[in-house]
Amino acid sequence: MARKKKGNPVHGWVILDKPLGMTSTQAVAQDKRLCQAQKAGHAGTLDPLASGLLPIALGEATKVVSFAMDGTKSYRFTVRWGIETSTDDAESSATQESETRPSEAQIQEILGEFRGEISQIPPQFSAIKVEGERAYDLARDGVDVELDARFVTIDRLELSEVTDGDHAVFETDCGKGTYVRALARDMGRKLGCFGHVVDLRRTRVGSWLECDMIPLDKFEAVSHIAAADKKLEAFIRPVATALDDIPALAVSSADAVRMKRGQPVILRGRDAPVLHGTVFIESRGVPVALAEVRQGAVHPKRVFNMTT
Repeated sequence: MARKKKGNPVHGWVILDKPLGMTSTQAVAQDKRLCQAQKAGHAGTLDPLASGLLPIALGEATKVVSFAMDGTKSYRFTVRWGIETSTDDAESSATQESETRPSEAQIQEILGEFRGEISQIPPQFSAIKVEGERAYDLARDGVDVELDARFVTIDRLELSEVTDGDHAVFETDCGKGTYVRALARDMGRKLGCFGHVVDLRRTRVGSWLECDMIPLDKFEAVSHIAAADKKLEAFIRPVATALDDIPALAVSSADAVRMKRGQPVILRGRDAPVLHGTVFIESRGVPVALAEVRQGAVHPKRVFNMTT
């Protein structure tokens, strides 16, 4: 006899404004508890010293986390010039220092070199695995971690403000795998003055924007009220909001049953949609599956266990 899962079948996304000092894992655990959800995960780690947009997946939304993580991310960050640290942020002590400070013109001059597809060496204190171990665990144990450079995409990098001689504020839109801490480090080296991140805030993940976020303390307050009225779903975004860039296809209830059994559905008739690759299948507004279109048929790849 199968064990009954703890919690409720809550499905969707909480677009959390993660506070400073909290890990992404702690934020997930907090939201899972508040929603009394059976499953929870997040789409893209934020360091404890970073705040901002953390999409938290509940229930069946955990099946599309990879799609959310592939979306463009936007950050606003402040660089402190003159000091480089082992973690590339304010969490550790200085490893290199300089009396040199860049002018606004000098900063503007080098920004173009950090736009587009660039080669970037991730910070030693990162979640990248090295022979099965996280790089940050090895680094904390005193192991000198050598990480390979990788290509990342930076669509936008702008200087927003020079607050004083030691600090400058930037905004960036970047692709998956980009480390803002490494970007600050590399800009500091290019300017010959060193640098590290002292403030970092994520303002966008895919189609979710800063205006979509809910602070953790507010979500905690409304979750108690909503739970009493059984209207918590009003504060949870649908599973499909992470799939805005994927073609959607509505099917009949009968075809939905077939796909949930793992059976393909043939696209029939001259008015059948011309699709290819990954598609999102729904029936009567309820997610059915992620599927692949091949040779005129839709083959389910990831089935959602939600009531149609």
